[in-house]
Amino acid sequence: MSSPTLQSILQALPKMDTLLRMPEVEALQSSFGREKVAQALRAMVDELRKDLMQAGAESAVVVSWTADLPARLAGRLRDELESSLRPVINATGVLVHTNLGRSPLVPAAIGRMAEVASCYTTLEYDLEEGSRGSRSIHAQRLLGKLFPGWAAHVVNNNAAAVLLALNTLAEGREVIVSRGELVEIGGSFRIPDVMRKGQAVLKEVGTTNRTRLADYEAAIGPSTALLLKVHTSNYRIVGFTTQVSLPELAELGRRRNLPVMVDQGSGNLLDLSHCGIGDEPPVAALLAQGADLVTFSGDKLLGGPQSGILVGRGDLIEKIRKNPLSRALRVDKLTYAALEATLETYVRGRAVEELPVLRMMEQSAALVEERTRRCAARIQELGGDTIQTEILPGASLVGGGAAPTDEIPTRLLAVSCPGRSTAALESMLRSGTPPVVGRIQEDRLVLDLRTVLEWQEEDLALAVAALAREPTR
Repeated sequence: MSSPTLQSILQALPKMDTLLRMPEVEALQSSFGREKVAQALRAMVDELRKDLMQAGAESAVVVSWTADLPARLAGRLRDELESSLRPVINATGVLVHTNLGRSPLVPAAIGRMAEVASCYTTLEYDLEEGSRGSRSIHAQRLLGKLFPGWAAHVVNNNAAAVLLALNTLAEGREVIVSRGELVEIGGSFRIPDVMRKGQAVLKEVGTTNRTRLADYEAAIGPSTALLLKVHTSNYRIVGFTTQVSLPELAELGRRRNLPVMVDQGSGNLLDLSHCGIGDEPPVAALLAQGADLVTFSGDKLLGGPQSGILVGRGDLIEKIRKNPLSRALRVDKLTYAALEATLETYVRGRAVEELPVLRMMEQSAALVEERTRRCAARIQELGGDTIQTEILPGASLVGGGAAPTDEIPTRLLAVSCPGRSTAALESMLRSGTPPVVGRIQEDRLVLDLRTVLEWQEEDLALAVAALAREPTR
């Protein structure tokens, strides 16, 4: 008997109607919808047809393909519909990791978001008056308790807060800033660019490493609208340097009737010097030193959702709130819900105990070592001797453009596996479920449990132990 020809095999390929009537495929239609399943099936049949034409025709291939179809179709549909925004285990030791979503939220914030997302809310409704209200009151209530005597406004991030403030207070006029403070923030966005988009005129004074009060004073003219101080959160200038302190600049502003604005950035509300973080001034300290307006992030050291917060003089905040740009930059009910729950921890004096990012920062190296040893023992229990672990001294970083030179002493779990390179191990962990993101240090894969949430410890151990069962790549 002669072998089947390519044409006869292609003609014998299962018809779409036949494939769609397979019981396992019908079950997939109830989960993914008939049209989505049919679309995936057509693509798979087209791929098979091309493979047969390129590699030669064998009827056994078609039989095997049909038998495996339901499982491969289900996998394809799951892959196509899987969210690209996935939870990961952050074992990098970077607390405010911008690429990994910055600060995890406190459970109360997650619960509040779920509560307001599932029903209608008083976002812009005054229950007492029975009429339209203002969404800005939600943050003002708690921010007013944290910063008595100051007004506040919330937008969608700190860059937006800076943009809005500059546009409101200095559109078409000059803003004086030290050349050494013209920072570039994440994603290649630069303070001068933000200022231009705010339609303010940048006036640089001083040099990169030395700026004196006389430089500011000499630059003030009829077009000056604002004195700006930018906290250099993501770099430090050391050596032969001179900087103007905020109290000095604030006194100059009062003398020349000019508001002084500080872009604090990190959103730190507490004194963190006991954690080894020495140059992240709390927002309240900046106001006490004479700032008229401070802008900062809600999702960095503050520990809340992505947002930008402006706190300052009531007359300045009122102008900012009335700027038409405020509507374009406003936040939604979910952000307000999460921000309120986060701010409540500060009002109750429970921020350090409850907010994940502050709890991580407060952990002693001894506590991290205890957690690391427990994780290493669990890995050995699950994976045997194939996975080798070692505990090393190391340092965690704040991240998120804050405290660039400050390190927090920690303990690192070094992981190795005979026959596999460090890069291969790092890639395997990153490709797992859940993905684990570590770091390579001196050609070793290391994991810092400081940034691993307590409830993720078992998942981390399972992920590392599973490396012993992964085929060599």
